[in-house]
Amino acid sequence: MNNVFAIARREFSSYFNSPIAYLVGSIYIILSGALFFYGLIPQGQADMRGFFDQAPLLLFIIVPFLTMRLLAEERAQGTLELLLSMPVTDWQVVLGKYLASVGLLAVLILLTTPFAFSVAAIGPLDKGATACGYIGLLLMAAAYAAIGLMTSAFTRNQIVAALAALFIGFGLFIVTALIQVLPPAFASVINAIAIQVRFQSVARGVIDVRDVLYFVSLSAGCLLVAQSALESRRWR
Repeated sequence: MNNVFAIARREFSSYFNSPIAYLVGSIYIILSGALFFYGLIPQGQADMRGFFDQAPLLLFIIVPFLTMRLLAEERAQGTLELLLSMPVTDWQVVLGKYLASVGLLAVLILLTTPFAFSVAAIGPLDKGATACGYIGLLLMAAAYAAIGLMTSAFTRNQIVAALAALFIGFGLFIVTALIQVLPPAFASVINAIAIQVRFQSVARGVIDVRDVLYFVSLSAGCLLVAQSALESRRWR
């Protein structure tokens, strides 16, 4: 695990050596604040429901731009071969970079917690539902990070990696709308794969093991695909 944490520290630090973390982070905080007040004022209620209803949309848009460089940049600069020639496994590289991206996303999500304190200052805050909402956001962000890392493993073009991750994330997000137009028989299938449905279940204040397994399985599957992409590169 020492190699994993070493890669994670290196990658996490590199975010702050370039403007991307500051730019995307600032956009995320500003838009999160806008969504928070947009959801709070019309309802006239002291709760975080409006924020958690809109936050998933923002996450699937910004996460690809934080993950697009993880492996694509290494390939474009020719440093991926150097990294893979070191005494580290493909899985350690993937896991280390993944932990760095999740760490950055956790920091960004943490920076929105003053919204909850603001609500608590206005009126009684449902602490259980709020805590579950933030857990759901972190699980969703981790899943989107895994998707972004996976697409970054297949190309040296960061924009292509970001667009591919956006396309997959949008599919998982928008599939919820199909429930309205598809026959009822397909509803259970849609509910099983729709990331928005899983998040809303957690954000309501009930952490179901099935929802947690969904996010963990989605993340693990994407990481395994990324690891396979790196492994196949060794034999070219």
